[in-house]
Amino acid sequence: MPEYLPTAPYRGTRDFLPAEMSVRTQVFGHLYDVVERFGYQRYDGPILESAEIYEAKSGQEIADQQLYTLTDRGGRRLALRPEMTPSVARMIAGNAGSLQFPVRWYSHPNCHRYERPQRGRVREHWQLNVDIFGSDAASCEIEIFEVIHALLGEFGATRDMYAVRANDRTLLASALTDLAGVPAEHLAAVYSLVDRWEKYDRDKLAADAEEIGLSDKQFARLAETLGAGTALLDELPAEVKDASNLVRVLRSEAADLVQFDPLIVRGLAYYTGTVFEVFDTSPENNRALFGGGRYSDLAGLFTAKEIPGIGFGMGDVTLIDFLTTHGLVPSPRSEYDVAVIPVTAELTGAARTVASKLRSAGLRTSSPLEHRKLGKELTRADKAGARAVVIVGQEDWDAGNVTVRSLATREQSTVAVDSAAASVASLL
Repeated sequence: MPEYLPTAPYRGTRDFLPAEMSVRTQVFGHLYDVVERFGYQRYDGPILESAEIYEAKSGQEIADQQLYTLTDRGGRRLALRPEMTPSVARMIAGNAGSLQFPVRWYSHPNCHRYERPQRGRVREHWQLNVDIFGSDAASCEIEIFEVIHALLGEFGATRDMYAVRANDRTLLASALTDLAGVPAEHLAAVYSLVDRWEKYDRDKLAADAEEIGLSDKQFARLAETLGAGTALLDELPAEVKDASNLVRVLRSEAADLVQFDPLIVRGLAYYTGTVFEVFDTSPENNRALFGGGRYSDLAGLFTAKEIPGIGFGMGDVTLIDFLTTHGLVPSPRSEYDVAVIPVTAELTGAARTVASKLRSAGLRTSSPLEHRKLGKELTRADKAGARAVVIVGQEDWDAGNVTVRSLATREQSTVAVDSAAASVASLL
């Protein structure tokens, strides 16, 4: 017996059959429509990059644990991109002299990370990246938050279905050092602890704090500080708040776009200011969906010119989970709108002629590849989701006509060949 290769895809990757691909295409189309309404331009880059740019800019978890790496025949270390931000930083730096800042760019790359597959996490995903480069203004934060609400609203999501929770790395640093008494040398480790704050119980957090080097008293002050919520802002030094774009947003007419949350940290190393995450509020999918933040000099790895920016990345897996949870996933499109069916094999050429006219009119049109009885073709068209069929019979064809039938009502009429497209369109 021959040993056949497995038909399942590599673990953590996915096959997309036509119905699933139809849903994805519709969802992605909505994403592109929304961001382009805000004036963002689409870009792309190579799926292979130097491994060093991720090791320098993507944070320890990605660089040490999740990179798919390879060495090419020239001895160069490469990686399949796990995210787009280091790549776009390289592109912005390389073209800074010809760009008119600030720029609004977006992309939708296929990304790869070696993760343990689970709900919301796979090893291959598509991530919408939306970024503004070249401006420190708080209006950038406001626009990014507006884009997020517009994206989710495009699918019918209401504000009670999700929450945009934001923090500022400078606010958090002040809260930890000035209020909680965390030594400066422990800040990086405590950031990581804060990022896990809602995932573990108090005993586990206390044990991790002790391992970092915090005393019981310091841990208690840390817990009190993080639990203060929006009241924490009243306790921070005025000069710290005055330097924060997030505080500027919260003091503006756009304050309803976002909620201040001291627990939002974001793990990636390049964030320096505002950081935010979008959460599903449903108990069935109570998790972070996507997030992003501000970086003061992401392009510093490639150029001496400081280029600030802010943006976010939205993965397709968590987005589809969110839409599924709230009943917002679009239905797959039908295979085609109309089928053109010849009654006899001799009329196959005539059917192709009619089908060509319908396609020229913008109608998704199918005609049989092999001749079968009319009844079977009608059943096939119905199962494919077609709304109409055009039947080409010899007597009609000789008279320059065809029969147009609605598959919904079963009503039909005889029309001239040149009028068939308009007749079909009226049924769709």
